[in-house]
Parts: sequence; C-alpha cells; structure tokens
Amino acid sequence: MTHSTWIYIILMILTTNFIRIIPLTLIRSEIKNRFIVSFLYYVPYVTLAVMTFPAITEATDSPLAGLIALFSGIIAAWMGLSLFPVSVLCCLIVFILELFI
Repeated sequence: MTHSTWIYIILMILTTNFIRIIPLTLIRSEIKNRFIVSFLYYVPYVTLAVMTFPAITEATDSPLAGLIALFSGIIAAWMGLSLFPVSVLCCLIVFILELFI
C-alpha cells in the first residue's frame, strides 16, 4: 500500500496550526491563575531540557564524558557564567575527556 507524501504534509500542517490556533481562540483575556501562569512560564525551559539532556550523553563517544561536562556546565552556570562560556567549557571538557577515555 502506498501513501501520498502530500497527505502527511497536509495532516502535519493541520495539526500544528490546530495546536496554535485553539489557545488563541479560546483564551482571549489575561490568565490570572498563578498556577497556570507559572506552568506556562516554565514550559519552554522544560521543553529545551527534554530535547537537550539526552543529546548531551548521546552525541559524545563516551556518555561519561557527556555527563561530566553536563555537571560541570551546571556548576559553571550556577556560579554565574553566561551561556557562551559555559558551552565552551563543556565542549572543552568533552574534547579532553574523550582523548583519555
């Protein structure tokens, strides 16, 4: 059985637009519920974390190097370093560890 690629593309367009249009049409006023506001505030961060954390260990030759770089990056960010220095630090840690592991 063959399926048309155009059917899949149309379904994808409908699905993504449906997900975006429904909230705009149903919620017209400002959201005042503190729980929902706080939930919506953290959704982008959680989404980014869910996409990024598995890639940290799977993109390296050694998952241990990825985990060590992850924890080093968390500590560096906690100490106040910005995004670019943290990412450079993590890349250097992975590069050095993969030479020895």
